[in-house]
Amino acid sequence: MTSAPPSRTHEWAGASGDNWVVHQQRLDLMLEAFGETAIAAAGIAPADHILDIGCGAGATSFALAERVGPDGQVLGVDISPQLVARARASAPAGAPVLFQLADAATAALPPAAFDLIFSRFGVMFFDDPVAAFAHMRAALRPDGRLAFACWRAPADNDWVRLPMAAIRPLVTPPPTDPLAPGPFAFADRERVETILTAAGFADIEMAPFDAVIPYGWGATRAEAIDDAVRLASAVGPLSRALADQPDDIREKAAAAVRAALAERPGETSLLLDGAAWIVTAKNRK
Repeated sequence: MTSAPPSRTHEWAGASGDNWVVHQQRLDLMLEAFGETAIAAAGIAPADHILDIGCGAGATSFALAERVGPDGQVLGVDISPQLVARARASAPAGAPVLFQLADAATAALPPAAFDLIFSRFGVMFFDDPVAAFAHMRAALRPDGRLAFACWRAPADNDWVRLPMAAIRPLVTPPPTDPLAPGPFAFADRERVETILTAAGFADIEMAPFDAVIPYGWGATRAEAIDDAVRLASAVGPLSRALADQPDDIREKAAAAVRAALAERPGETSLLLDGAAWIVTAKNRK
């Protein structure tokens, strides 16, 4: 999930939020390995207080709550009303976790209250990332930490590379600014380090992490391929590229995407290559 500038706030309160709720289980499965690796890198201790940015439907918040135990606390923040509602409804009884509907870039956060700021793919959408990270850092304790996962380049991620290459003969997506808020805005290592340093973080480390992504689901391979096409068409760059296209182009695009995805192995899910950065840093004292 995401934190976002105002234009995206409207988007995530509407169709994008609805689509994530519909496909939540598939998306959480797709992102699970990256979240687990970022959590392992975060050095979580019992009784930690954690701020989970772009918490979505709460999968990472619940995993963090298990690690901090009854003496800890997790606050999940997201801009999608639908996903925050799903997270609240799914919270295990007695879990030390709360959810706040807000944009983390400007949310009212208690000062110096958290041991860790965490995010699984929720920090690449800030309109002004330096200001956003500086704002969140004010909620960290002096010895607090930062840990998050962010995508590397689109060319390294099959879930976007394959569909977008498949539709190229049919649709020419508008040019995009690689530095604009979006899923791949933090693909460049030097840029991320520059942003975090300017926001007041130190001891920044970025480790590449590659994982096989289970994409889509079905009782048979054919059903899994069909579901993967539906997922790609509903969430991500493909959905935006086809949003204003006529029905005939959308049908041809779906067929092309299906053919491209069908080249990947997998039975109940397609197995796609995924590539991310696992980023850790400390509050500069």
